[in-house]
Amino acid sequence: MKLTTKLLTTAALLLTATAAVAHPGHDHGSSGFTSGLLHPLLGLDHLLAMAAIGFWSVRQGNVMKNATPLFVVGGMILGAGLAFAGIALPGVETGIVQSVIVAGILIAAMAKLPTAVGATLVMAFMVFHGHAHGTEMPSGAMLAAYLAGFSIATLGITFAGRGLGALLMKADNRVARGVGAGLAAVGGYLMVG
Repeated sequence: MKLTTKLLTTAALLLTATAAVAHPGHDHGSSGFTSGLLHPLLGLDHLLAMAAIGFWSVRQGNVMKNATPLFVVGGMILGAGLAFAGIALPGVETGIVQSVIVAGILIAAMAKLPTAVGATLVMAFMVFHGHAHGTEMPSGAMLAAYLAGFSIATLGITFAGRGLGALLMKADNRVARGVGAGLAAVGGYLMVG
């Protein structure tokens, strides 16, 4: 199977996830690992934001491009740590949806940001995602297993987004801009829906 076909198949499968399953009341496994692994994959808002950040990172400078997966996971773990510590974070759902909108806009605009700005933006948005994951950890789940599960899923989604972004870099820029505009539109729909 060609790399292009694999990336497009992965992207298509990731985009078929539903939004509601990633939120409280959906226990996907008692060990924590399965719950952590599935949580980012089964929430459209989480899935789109992580894939979009990966997609956007392909056009950034080398430092930002290479370090984006670390910023994504780092932000997720920081946000989860805040939740585990009982520290409330206002506007979590709004921050998650805004991350989809902003990432879509950055892709559509083909925006290149300085590393410090890009890293701060990615980390800030991922703190919201991580906080949601931390808040929604099933009772009785093992913390380390849950963190490992959602970190692996997050990296997988981010790298799938990067793969699609790299593939579309070779195509007409209008395609990438269209993907970004579509992501921003879905984010807008999620914001009002």
